[in-house]
Amino acid sequence: MEDSHKDNNHHNHSHSHHHDHSHIHESNARWVVIIAFFTMILEICFGYYSNSMALTAEGWHMSSHVFAIGLTWISYLLTRRYAKSEHLSFNREKLLALSGFTSAIVLQIIAVIMIVESIDRLVNPLAIKFNEAIIVAAIGLVVNAISAKVLHHEEEHSDHNIRAAYLHVLADGLTSFTAILALLAGMYFKLYYFDAISGIIGSVVITFWAFSLIRNSGSVLVDFKRNIKQ
Repeated sequence: MEDSHKDNNHHNHSHSHHHDHSHIHESNARWVVIIAFFTMILEICFGYYSNSMALTAEGWHMSSHVFAIGLTWISYLLTRRYAKSEHLSFNREKLLALSGFTSAIVLQIIAVIMIVESIDRLVNPLAIKFNEAIIVAAIGLVVNAISAKVLHHEEEHSDHNIRAAYLHVLADGLTSFTAILALLAGMYFKLYYFDAISGIIGSVVITFWAFSLIRNSGSVLVDFKRNIKQ
């Protein structure tokens, strides 16, 4: 009887602890979506204004984060509201994995678009307004660093939903960093093709992360289990 009581207390404590983490993830994802939206507008507008392929690609990449991290927020919102519903029944882990899987697909699509546009800019280079582009790219890098800090959590590796959001932010931080390097190199050495190359490099790394996330979240969706002894 005493053991049963302890088990119930442990279950209730674990459930409460899990609920608290989900609520924190939901709040964090909402704030990151708001920040990402305004950063996206800034980067896209200044990217086209400055003729910087690196900054433009970064802005469009940020737009995928508004969608992807928005999915993260919505999935937590639905989980919290309908977890105890008598009319709806769903597997929380699969819902979160589905959000992560969808985010990874969007991320991969953006990576392909970045490659195509970067190659076109290599063939048809344009004069770049470096000062404006560098300032905005630096702002984007700071925003991504703050967002990564907000989203990072000890449960991130077991929660494919928050992991998807975290990887999106890291990927965008990478493109911001490579954009800054390319713009600085182009400004000092007058080598405009560095700007386009940074877009290609960023898309290749993003592709690697997207496939990793697709594999991990997809295994949850199809109930794939490794190393199970009969």
